[in-house]
Amino acid sequence: MHIAYSAIQHEEHHTAQHSLITGDDTCQHEPLLRYLGYQAACQKLDNEIVAIQKYIPGWMPAFR
Repeated sequence: MHIAYSAIQHEEHHTAQHSLITGDDTCQHEPLLRYLGYQAACQKLDNEIVAIQKYIPGWMPAFR
């Protein structure tokens, strides 16, 4: 979640979400979809991330 979100413009974010809803080709939006998945996983596993950060300060899951 500490990735520079400003690198992904808001307009691209909106377009990708619209494509998902309408069923358009999402191959061109793969980097954005990966980021959205990463963000969702971090939010879902927030308690586990906090527990790990007690022992390894500043640790974040890798973004691939």
